[in-house]
Amino acid sequence: MNEMKKELIAPCGMNCRLCIGYQREKNKCAGCRNEIDIRYITKGCVSCIIKNCHVIKENKSGFCFECDKMPCRRLKQLDKRYKTKYHMSILENLHYIKENGIEKFIDNEESRWACPKCGNIVSVHRTECQKCGIIFS
Repeated sequence: MNEMKKELIAPCGMNCRLCIGYQREKNKCAGCRNEIDIRYITKGCVSCIIKNCHVIKENKSGFCFECDKMPCRRLKQLDKRYKTKYHMSILENLHYIKENGIEKFIDNEESRWACPKCGNIVSVHRTECQKCGIIFS
């Protein structure tokens, strides 16, 4: 199912629903906020500096935008990598969530990342739809 969920929006602003780790069948990741099913907790999640930040764990929203140091060095590095390699900004995602709310962000993501051919949610990490194979840019 293509349903986006607020539980799949990571503290850094990454939409885990768009991650190839979440979408793949083998060695599947359940998302950065998964705390329940340890079978799907990846090494990246366990060691993630952002996810494990004490400020995020203590703030109301659970997102980086509540931190006085936003954007921290790690968040800037991650954003630069995602903008360069995947044409997506996690900092823009965070600003959007802060200004418009998580529900509006999720609604926007649903249409923004849908394959134009089959409607499947595509991965930010791939240039083709995992379901129908259409190539997009």
